[in-house]
Amino acid sequence: MTSAEIRQKFLDFFKARGHTIVPSSSLVPDDPSVLLTTAGMQQFKPYYSEFDPMTTVHPSIGKPIGKNAASCQKSFRTSDIDEVGDERHLTFFEMLGNFSFGGYFKKEAIRYAHEFITKEMGLRISYVTVFEGKEDIGVPKDMESRDIWKSLDSKLEVREEGMGDVFWGPTGSSGPCGPTTEIYCKNGAGQDIEVWNIVFNQYFYPGSREELNAGAPDKKLEPLKTPGVDTGMGFERLVMCVQNVPTIFDTDLFTPVFEKIKENMPTSDEEQKRAIADHARAAVFMIADGIAPSNKDRGYTLRRIIRGMTHTDKSQVPIAEVVIEKYGSYYPELKNKRDVILEEIKKEEDRFREKLYEGLKQFRKGVDPFTLHATYGFPFEFTKRLIKNAGRKIDEKDFQKKFAQHQEISRSGSWQKFKGGLADTSEKTTKLHTAHHLLLKALQIVLGIGVKQRGSNITQERLRLDFSCDKKLTQEQLKEIERIINEKISEDLPVVRSEMPREDAEKLGAEHEFGQKYPDRVSVYSIGPKSATQKNPQFDKAFSIEFCGGPHVMHTGEIGKVKIAK
Repeated sequence: MTSAEIRQKFLDFFKARGHTIVPSSSLVPDDPSVLLTTAGMQQFKPYYSEFDPMTTVHPSIGKPIGKNAASCQKSFRTSDIDEVGDERHLTFFEMLGNFSFGGYFKKEAIRYAHEFITKEMGLRISYVTVFEGKEDIGVPKDMESRDIWKSLDSKLEVREEGMGDVFWGPTGSSGPCGPTTEIYCKNGAGQDIEVWNIVFNQYFYPGSREELNAGAPDKKLEPLKTPGVDTGMGFERLVMCVQNVPTIFDTDLFTPVFEKIKENMPTSDEEQKRAIADHARAAVFMIADGIAPSNKDRGYTLRRIIRGMTHTDKSQVPIAEVVIEKYGSYYPELKNKRDVILEEIKKEEDRFREKLYEGLKQFRKGVDPFTLHATYGFPFEFTKRLIKNAGRKIDEKDFQKKFAQHQEISRSGSWQKFKGGLADTSEKTTKLHTAHHLLLKALQIVLGIGVKQRGSNITQERLRLDFSCDKKLTQEQLKEIERIINEKISEDLPVVRSEMPREDAEKLGAEHEFGQKYPDRVSVYSIGPKSATQKNPQFDKAFSIEFCGGPHVMHTGEIGKVKIAK
């Protein structure tokens, strides 16, 4: 069975069972709390808590979707970008999913999944998982799902697992969430692979997944008025199992891409070929959705992806052409934007090649290998491969140490984007930097905890904070925000810096940029209180706690009066 046939069988299966087929949404999400679309449920997120699916017109189909829907969603996860090249990690992938917003729940969802996997796909289920329960958040063991699976197949193995494996969501800064049940099948290598995760959205959580895990004291799970179903099946994994091949890269999704890679760049390095194949798919789909290479946010991710493709003097544009041809019949935007896609890849290749040639000159002179990565922008894996292929010795420990230091500096830069954007470290700028923390907290108090920073810039003259909000602030709200800030300044609260393991900082509820990679030890600034308990001397009842690199004043009274100008 071809990948195209499998994709269509999934959509036809659920269409025949009363589901509206909804096209994939863009990789650029409407949800401002996430950088890229990471799951099929993101475009349906409002239907679980806000919009009525029976009356709200869905923009892509021009009518309400009803209580049941299904899709094949383009998805991208940056968390795996450093692992790409092995047998299973991808940045870009497709996610098959069926969704219900009050139309059906556990019994039907599990029955549909069992029927599709065993009858439509002809696969044997190795085992399934259910949630073992977690008392401290008020979610019991999922005996109902266990009983449903056993009613369908009394011999089926049902395993109980915990929060890290079978409790999904919320995505972004808040949203629906709940226990899940997973389906495992064997691939061509005889390995058990999770192919399908069925989420039972029973709750709404007014915070992030990190806050839920940490047990944020001011946030509780709230039962949804209408429980729903959100499933996600990794398309590449499903195809691997159906086609009985050992890796996702052996499926027909990648075969033509690999053939072009071999023709364009003969190599026996399987990791290199896999990385190029993944990056080619990712680059094509990102550009088609309007992302251009740059030095920030999504554009930086795309730049890194394209440079990860550039390993030789030959252009990788022909590989991108194969991707467009392979996927263009189902995703017409690829063919419609073919010229733009190829032009952007070619331009970014040319930019990188200028640095590539400069770096290679230095490499021949015996330059420190890390300099190739840090100064000339060589992708990490390319730098290591270049040195090894030249038969030269490399001090791996020294390289890794410098690379780790570089990452921390880069992350500090990310914190400056998130927390600072400081023009300098003068006395005036430092005062405004601490005021910045007070301002963000005051915004959350007045507008809600869902307010998240989107950027900032601090100079000696003024502080500017960019943040997400769906409405223009009223004069009354601005006055209240200003009052809260000046109240905390007048209390002359202590500002204390601490270093601690990242996990401990998250448990304290420290404000940070979710989805950002932080080092194992982080710097945390707390503001207030004047007195504290023995348990958490700096953090008990603190007004504000944030991941931040500083600098700050010692007490809020040093700031002086704050005025919101505009």
